[in-house]
Amino acid sequence: MPTEDRPGIMSEKTIQYWMDISEYDLQVAKSLLDKDHYLYVGFMCHQAVEKMFKALYVKQTSTMPPYIRKLDKLVDLVGLKMVMSGERNDFIDELTPLNIQARYPAYRDAIYSLINREKASQIIEKTEELLQWLKAQIL
Repeated sequence: MPTEDRPGIMSEKTIQYWMDISEYDLQVAKSLLDKDHYLYVGFMCHQAVEKMFKALYVKQTSTMPPYIRKLDKLVDLVGLKMVMSGERNDFIDELTPLNIQARYPAYRDAIYSLINREKASQIIEKTEELLQWLKAQIL
C-alpha cells in the first residue's frame, strides 16, 4: 500500500491503490465465473465493493479506512445511505453476507444452493454498476 505523503494525510496514490485493487477483485470474480466457481464470485464482488468504499473514505477523510468488512457500515461511514437508490441499498444487503458465508464451511452448502451461473452473473453485473457509481462519487 502506498505510504502517506505527510503524516496523517493520505495521498491520491492511496485512493488509486484502493480503486485499483477493487478493479482487480472484480476481474478475479469474472475469472471465477468463467471457471464455474460461483461461491467465490460473490466473495470477490464483496471485496471489490468494500475496497471502492474504502477509496471513497480515504478521499473524504484523508485517513486510512477502518478495518470494517460490513458494507452497510461502510455506506454509513461515507454518508451514502440516503443518497444511494433503494436498489443499490438492497444489493449491499444481498452482497454483505457473501463475505462471511464464503469464509466459513457451515455456510457453504447454503450458498452453493443459492448461487448458480445466472445468479453469479447478476452479482457481477450489479457490482459493476455499483462500482461505476462509486467511482463517480470519488472522481
